[in-house]
Amino acid sequence: MTDSILSLERLIVVGDRVLIKPKTDPDKTRSGLFLPPGYKEKEEIRSGFVVKCGPGYPIPMPADDNYEPWKEQEEQINYLPLQARVGDLAIYLQKGAIEIVYNQEKYFIVSQHAILLLERDDLLTD
Repeated sequence: MTDSILSLERLIVVGDRVLIKPKTDPDKTRSGLFLPPGYKEKEEIRSGFVVKCGPGYPIPMPADDNYEPWKEQEEQINYLPLQARVGDLAIYLQKGAIEIVYNQEKYFIVSQHAILLLERDDLLTD
């Protein structure tokens, strides 16, 4: 494994966010899907590959009927998982993205709600 891949392992993406490595050509997807120019005029859209995903949306735990305040409570957090998976091509709103530079590489942190479309190669995920 290269040093950049190993260093990405140390990053933890939180909540409903994904870490995206931007593509150089924002006008079409890997399979040739062209993005509409009319929409790009209204709102800047970008595409990139999902590198890491957060755990999802935290959901509240059901109330415990046997709650006893003197007992130590173990914290259990449940998450509603995200649709995005590592390796997906994501088309997202630039306005909803936060640009970061990590190990001289540019990435975007994007909330799930800013992602418009995911392109998944099922041959790679099986």
